Amino acid sequence: MQDGLATPLASQNETDIALDMLLSRASVSPAAMTEPAPEGLDLNDILDAAMRAPDHGRLRPWRFLTISGDARHRLGEVFVAALRKREPDAADVLLERERTRPLRAPLVIAAGVHVDPDNAIPEIEQVLSGGAAVMNILNAAHALGFAAMWVTGKNTYDPVVNEALGFHAPDRLIGFVYLGTPNETAKAVQRPLRDDFVRDWSA
Repeated sequence: MQDGLATPLASQNETDIALDMLLSRASVSPAAMTEPAPEGLDLNDILDAAMRAPDHGRLRPWRFLTISGDARHRLGEVFVAALRKREPDAADVLLERERTRPLRAPLVIAAGVHVDPDNAIPEIEQVLSGGAAVMNILNAAHALGFAAMWVTGKNTYDPVVNEALGFHAPDRLIGFVYLGTPNETAKAVQRPLRDDFVRDWSA
């Protein structure tokens, strides 16, 4: 298959399955995740799905770090260092919350974007391509039966965290994807009504 060419699904049944997967996807809180996380071929498929994101100019701006096992503790210490710099008087309870934040899921993927500010492709389009890649990760994880949630917050935009993970400006983090298996506390999410967000401009 040539790069960039779509491959049609083989049957109406497969189309229905794929559409149902997209319509049933929902973010799952890390509190509702347990082992196992995707690994091996499953993780490869999830990351390969990210590479199918729209990419104006074929800049391939997406960058991902997989963080599991003891590396999650190291990431927690990075979060603690960032909080201490932002808030030198941060209470111990807040520092501990940052220290344990990456431990809430068995796998964390740090998602970032390699930004080329001198390229003719606008910077926002490079960042949007990264966001589309993360969305593909969420969809692929759901299709494989895993739980996933895209988390941002202050750590995503903190220069201490960005530098520690190798995202040197103008490159940047765009969030962390928490991955695991949904446990019995995972709940279905009621989606908003389509008509509240869509209007026919031709009317």
